[in-house]
Amino acid sequence: MSISLLETAYQLFDEANAKDPNQEIVEGKEIPKELIYGQRMTQTLSSFQPDASEAVKLACRCQHICRWEIPRDSYPMDRVGYLRWREELKKFHATKAADILEKVGYTQDVIDRVSFLLQKKKLKKDPESQLLEDVICLVFLAFYYEPFIAKHEEKKVVSILQKTWNKMSEKGHEAALKLSFSEKGLHLIKIALS
Repeated sequence: MSISLLETAYQLFDEANAKDPNQEIVEGKEIPKELIYGQRMTQTLSSFQPDASEAVKLACRCQHICRWEIPRDSYPMDRVGYLRWREELKKFHATKAADILEKVGYTQDVIDRVSFLLQKKKLKKDPESQLLEDVICLVFLAFYYEPFIAKHEEKKVVSILQKTWNKMSEKGHEAALKLSFSEKGLHLIKIALS
């Protein structure tokens, strides 16, 4: 059985992300942070929209590719620094992904589309950009929201939840409300949405 371009790309994205020096404990095992993040993106997309295009599948898997190479603290630790860091990351992820996709043998059209999606262009206007954003938000809520609550004060959590909610589509909202949250997690969501 020959393996598809998609599977080859996933493999190469995973190999790149497996080099992440930052680890996360998953079921008692240490796993590179961006490796598990990419896999969670794929898993969430396949349950949220199984018929997504190949470009969206690729963009989901490499959304944070090699993110640790541009650490947050390499920019000023203020709002302006944060926004500059995010802009830089989008371009960086798009370039990294394009290099890998070229090696795999994807057409320029697919590579350009993945780059477009990774740079979050035309959010709310482009259905696939919106789909990627929904998946990003769902992954945050399903896997990173509860640990985030533990580290931040309620006011900040509520503000982040409101921003997250505003980025999502109606379909994204419906999926988010089906996730299971702790009592405190649910309480803060209710405050954010009221």
